Amino acid sequence: MTVPFALRRIHHVAYRCRDAQETVEFYERVLGMAFTSAFAEDKVPSTGADDPYMHVFLDAGGGNVLAFFELPGQPPMGRDPNTPAWVQHIAFEVADLDALMAAKAHIEAQGIEVLGPTFHGVFKSIYFFDPNGHRLELACNIGKPEQFDELRRVAPLMLSEWSRTKRAPRHAAWLHKDPDAEA
Repeated sequence: MTVPFALRRIHHVAYRCRDAQETVEFYERVLGMAFTSAFAEDKVPSTGADDPYMHVFLDAGGGNVLAFFELPGQPPMGRDPNTPAWVQHIAFEVADLDALMAAKAHIEAQGIEVLGPTFHGVFKSIYFFDPNGHRLELACNIGKPEQFDELRRVAPLMLSEWSRTKRAPRHAAWLHKDPDAEA
């Protein structure tokens, strides 16, 4: 399907936070993101609702921006109790496995629990949580071009099978065979 426009990049992705200052300090200290701007209003521009907020923006690299809203007039933050904590997350890419392991050491040195690295066939990643309870992932690609080509080829087949059966298709089962894992 063609559309009469072209997307250039993600302008920003926004999440809620408990405390804007704490959130900015975490992302600067833990991930090295630059705090680029803040918007604050008493009325929501898009709806006109009276709902004071602080909206902070952080440079996530590559022209990508991660933003957060602190909403003091709303009930406390929660999460969807019907969605497992591992599902909703923000994933950032690092250059390679050395960078991933350096990141893991840096994050653990700050007293933050880190899971991984986890093997995903064409990438490895680590996981941890920000102070708001958002799950974060750092990932490095390890796949070969032909593996990514094969994933693109089977993606429509897998989605079609999943839609019919709601069972995991086996077209890319090779992704789960870690050559570095002990036998």
